[in-house]
Amino acid sequence: MDIRPNHTIYINNVNDKIKKEELKRALYLLFSQFGQVLDIVALKTMKMRGQAFVVFKELAAATNALRQLQGFPFYNKPMRIQYAKTDSEVISKMRGTYGDKEKKKKEKRKAQEQATNKKPAGGASQPPPPATQVPDNPPNYILFLNNLPEETNEMMLSMLFNQFPGFKEVRLVPGKHDIAFVEFENEGQAGVAKDALQGFRITATCAMKITYAKK
Repeated sequence: MDIRPNHTIYINNVNDKIKKEELKRALYLLFSQFGQVLDIVALKTMKMRGQAFVVFKELAAATNALRQLQGFPFYNKPMRIQYAKTDSEVISKMRGTYGDKEKKKKEKRKAQEQATNKKPAGGASQPPPPATQVPDNPPNYILFLNNLPEETNEMMLSMLFNQFPGFKEVRLVPGKHDIAFVEFENEGQAGVAKDALQGFRITATCAMKITYAKK
């Protein structure tokens, strides 16, 4: 019997030699291209070895990821993916089927706090700060990445960029963990990847900056 579609997908045949933190980061990187990932569960207990759960905010994103990444060679092992049998705690909380009364209590308390803490009107509101523009070079088939976190590796970046047509290779710079180069077949293909992944967060604190490499 088929398992009904779910926001959470279950993955097995995962390479169990990978450290838990690196595994979670790589899974986040790979799956967040399909939509917002709320949680990743990868336990290293004997019972859960080689398995993981990825929780998406949108059902469509979970479905798309399941179809696109079925059999994807993740750390040299093809992933087997299916919908999880039950809703994850995160989704239950969002739907309000988890601790409904608690949620209502919190909302009531929040409303009361807001009523007592209302600020007096007046005072000019500050305009939002301008978005920081990344200075760029003329178009090139090679992209230059910077502001990468220390744990970035070639596998992570390859997984991220090889979803775009024309991807050729990733080149890391020895001794400099925060920069890398990504080569495409032509400038147009490099430009598509650059626009799509500009500001992508490999970790919560590092938003990747992408420019064309200098010719």
